[in-house]
Amino acid sequence: MAELPVTFRAFRVAVEEGEVYRGVQQVSLDDLPAQGEAGHVTVAVEYSALNYKDALSASGNRGVSKSYPHTPGIDAAGKVAASSDDRYEPGDEVLITGYDLGMNTPGGWAQYVRVPADWLVPMPRGLNARSAMVLGTAGFTAAIALGRLESAGVSPAAGPLVVTGASGGVGTISVALLAAAGYEVVAASGKPSAAGLLERLGADTVVGREEFGTAVERPMLTAEFGGGIDTVGGVTLANLIKRTVPDGAVAACGLVGGTELHTSVFPFILRGVALLGVDSVNVPADERLAHWRTLSALWQSARLEDVAGLVDEVGLDDLEEQLEAILQGALSGRVVVRIAD
Repeated sequence: MAELPVTFRAFRVAVEEGEVYRGVQQVSLDDLPAQGEAGHVTVAVEYSALNYKDALSASGNRGVSKSYPHTPGIDAAGKVAASSDDRYEPGDEVLITGYDLGMNTPGGWAQYVRVPADWLVPMPRGLNARSAMVLGTAGFTAAIALGRLESAGVSPAAGPLVVTGASGGVGTISVALLAAAGYEVVAASGKPSAAGLLERLGADTVVGREEFGTAVERPMLTAEFGGGIDTVGGVTLANLIKRTVPDGAVAACGLVGGTELHTSVFPFILRGVALLGVDSVNVPADERLAHWRTLSALWQSARLEDVAGLVDEVGLDDLEEQLEAILQGALSGRVVVRIAD
């Protein structure tokens, strides 16, 4: 690899007197964690991605990023540029999701990141920097959710599984992952225009947001679904729980519809429904690699890159419009961010 530059391009966010300023700047390698720290690896980033958490960080949300100026980007993929850990050498292809990247550690919306070696995942066979970022934290979260459901005993025999917020990043990959695993998939989305995309990804049925998004006072509803993957939270999650069959399960991984859950204990104590939390940040290395191998197999079998409408690719200079769209719930599919020149 070439010698590291003194400065490099990064999308920076500053908060001054309550105002948020953001844009591409030249920053110094000295702004990254010290390379001299044992086990740290510098990665030349080729691709990153846009996630809802990135948009919050880029909006000055101190619940995500405590100090500014800051570089968002909770996902990154590229090649090792320098390493103080024997496991990695310059030129190795790697990806990073989760941990503290893009939260308080300078993130993937930059030409370079520097992180502990334990955060890295060797690039799985069948993936490259771009395809890994099409999947990114969204795909990783979907893979964890499916693993949690199957560990709870859910199988295709349990009945259809619902994916809420199905046109979003986690939702689209969840639809494809469940369909590839043999499940009948019901995709719930507030974007009628996304129906074709969801069907191409494998959804058997596409329903509107109101199917699960309208508050219902009854403590239980007709049991119709084996469970599902909820990316919305709030009323939507409560209604999905109420409609889950005995011994079914729902994996919860989102909050765009609300952070509070108002329901009763009846689905849990009368039907044995399981509510499974999904955390994609602090996953052990061996489990992390296993999920990425699952995603690599999905990528190769489902040809996700060929699904029209799934991926929008932008450069660092084009992020502003995408940030506003994701905050307003107006994005469908995945946005990958091209970092390398």
